[in-house]
Amino acid sequence: MSNDKLSSDVLTPETSQVSPKAEVSLQPSSKIRRRSFLKGLGVSGAAATLGTGIIAKSVPLFAEEGSGSLTKGDAAILRFLAAAEIIESDIWLQYQELAGTQDNEVSTLASKLIPGYPAAPTGGNPVYTADVNQLDADMAQYIHDNTEDELSHEVFINAYLASKGADTVNLDRFRTLPSSRATGANQFGRLTNLTQLTVDTTWWTRYRSRARNPDFGDTFAPAIPTLAVGQHTAIPRTDADTNDANFIQAVANTAGFHFAWIEQGGTSLYAKVAQRVTNVEVLRIVLSIGGTEICHFQTWHDKAGNAIHLTDVIDPVTGVSVTFPDLNSAPFGGENFQTNLIMPEPTVFLSRQFPPCSIIRPTETKGAAMGAVQGLTGDGLFIGQSKEFLQLLRDLAEDADEARRGGR
Repeated sequence: MSNDKLSSDVLTPETSQVSPKAEVSLQPSSKIRRRSFLKGLGVSGAAATLGTGIIAKSVPLFAEEGSGSLTKGDAAILRFLAAAEIIESDIWLQYQELAGTQDNEVSTLASKLIPGYPAAPTGGNPVYTADVNQLDADMAQYIHDNTEDELSHEVFINAYLASKGADTVNLDRFRTLPSSRATGANQFGRLTNLTQLTVDTTWWTRYRSRARNPDFGDTFAPAIPTLAVGQHTAIPRTDADTNDANFIQAVANTAGFHFAWIEQGGTSLYAKVAQRVTNVEVLRIVLSIGGTEICHFQTWHDKAGNAIHLTDVIDPVTGVSVTFPDLNSAPFGGENFQTNLIMPEPTVFLSRQFPPCSIIRPTETKGAAMGAVQGLTGDGLFIGQSKEFLQLLRDLAEDADEARRGGR
């Protein structure tokens, strides 16, 4: 679900790793600090061809430069979105390997984008796949297609940036986190950590509210309170995690809610940054890709409601507990909270003086990119990542948030 200087060939991660999320500061860096941090960290340009698209694999990245024929703001927004899509692709590839449809379509595409990524499908993890499928019989196909979509987004945005002579984004240097050791997982370095998640499920109540909107400062209760406490795995860490039927179903349920969390974030992010775009063609890109994020979110919103009810399931490794309640019953329940109501309920928009309107929420554009970085970090996705990686995302986010419609 991210700053202007993102070539994976640009920065070398520190050997020391950032662990607890609480230690990660996400305050925007100053421009002086950013320029000092990135000064002179350029590499030679190179291009690779995938189908008919040209992807700049690594290009010079210097401080505020590299917008080509785009405005500085539009280039910064697209670079941030490219980074977000690369991160999303990394998340979804892990889910795809374990529980997606096991043809070679996604793995072949990923192998052309990511150096060393295996072109052959893994075969999946049968136990985990079966439990994910408890949420819907078509889950494997949906995971497959969502993964392909995110890969296509990162390819397109980078290719478009390159076509305009603007710097592109490459995060390969930061693929350092370990993979799951369970059957079906490629043993390949990752950008994200899916085994220590603290999942925010307030999106469930937010999209059902008829009177509140986060753009007005309103807050919402989580649908699954226990997912917001402690660190939960959304994938089997080893095959031992598949031995307890209740626990592996809880892992699959966690994934189901995490799927929707990822895509609701993308839904709002694209709507937010679109308001800062200057060029009409760039606006067309942002709106068109953002529309697919909406499709993804609605799909996963529907499937999360089918999560199997479980009470006080204990993680055998960490001891953390999770409960998946019946969301059709108290304290939720009622017409607005029945699980098959997945369309956004009309709510207050722009002003409380206007009548309710069914909308994406939130869409307030101030601090949109930095908010996305904070959300991704708070989710636990970057536990174990290097300080340079986190600094890079903050820098990209700051540049994107500085973009102004009609600016140079």
